[in-house]
Amino acid sequence: MASQHINEEGFLATSAALNNITDQTLNNHAADPRSTLHRPADHEQAHSLLSKLLPKHAITGLETRFHMGNYVIDRQTGEKHWEAMSIYVRVGMHLLYYGSEQEKALHWKRTLNLLREQSEKMGKEYDLPESKGHIKPFIDSFQLQDSMAEMVQPDPDKYSCFNEFFAREIRPDARPIAEPTNDHVVSSPADCRLTAFPTIDLATKYWIKGYGFTLERLLGDAEMARSFDGGSMVIARLAPQDYHRWHAPVHGTVEAIKDIPGAYYTVNPQAINEAGTLDVFCENKRSVMTVRRHPHGTPTAVVAVGAMLVGSIKYVNGVDKLGTQIRRGECLGAFYYGGSTVIVIYPPGEVTLDQDLVHNSIDEQCETLMRVGWRVGVSPAGEGN
Repeated sequence: MASQHINEEGFLATSAALNNITDQTLNNHAADPRSTLHRPADHEQAHSLLSKLLPKHAITGLETRFHMGNYVIDRQTGEKHWEAMSIYVRVGMHLLYYGSEQEKALHWKRTLNLLREQSEKMGKEYDLPESKGHIKPFIDSFQLQDSMAEMVQPDPDKYSCFNEFFAREIRPDARPIAEPTNDHVVSSPADCRLTAFPTIDLATKYWIKGYGFTLERLLGDAEMARSFDGGSMVIARLAPQDYHRWHAPVHGTVEAIKDIPGAYYTVNPQAINEAGTLDVFCENKRSVMTVRRHPHGTPTAVVAVGAMLVGSIKYVNGVDKLGTQIRRGECLGAFYYGGSTVIVIYPPGEVTLDQDLVHNSIDEQCETLMRVGWRVGVSPAGEGN
């Protein structure tokens, strides 16, 4: 009974905190989002002090262990950058950890309802014309001024609401694909923090440590899962400040679309990497697109996974019509508000993932900053082309 009391107390406190954070955000359109919803969960002064007193590897372990954020590696420079966890994500993490009966807490209908209600609340509010007031503070806070020039609509005042801005469309020439004449190359599906694993077993050993993960559960199809057994996996996490559409990683034909209802847990690495917690990829709302890859004739699964405070997952330009031909780098869909993830799965032997991405993911256990269209790997037949 004591553990049930702790769980009840923790749930009520977390629920009140999350509701307070979202209310503060929605009630003050002109507020800096980094003072409300996206306030860093760590403290800059504390991080600065630790940097002076402790070696870098010690700080990495300390801050990661206490769930204040995580490091990512810039692919272009090779440098590690600290990314603080937003306060709303940190509060959401409590829904995964409070109390001594974690497994029961994770399955609570009240927890699922809380996350759904908060996500729907933000989605509805950000569809209203008044939400335009959030756009400029969001741009200023995350220093997105220069990136707006890459958008089809570069003028923030022209968006009808915050969600329209959040799912803004980028100009195709702003994200050229790597090696465009090489059909054997596969590319990043998003502007993202990316991990790449040559096998599913390596992904579950080094990254996806929550219980309950299987390909069958993720894809919602046992037969499809068998065709990818032993294959490779790319996980592309989109932070709220990222361009929030996802693109085709390969050329091919759309063979199937399967929408799977689910929860709205955070997809922050701390939630994915923690052993003993629920696997959020198999629990969250998601849409699975199966593509018959050209010219190889093999399947590729592209899984768009919603997350905490994500209002919806929408395909664009009719690409969800079966039989549609898609080109590598073509826009497939948009997420509306919140962080999200795109998982790409290839059959065994289909793709050799780029070594720097694999090294960062396995040896460094770190995500790599990527952009749409950047090379992720190549099929054996295309190596050396």
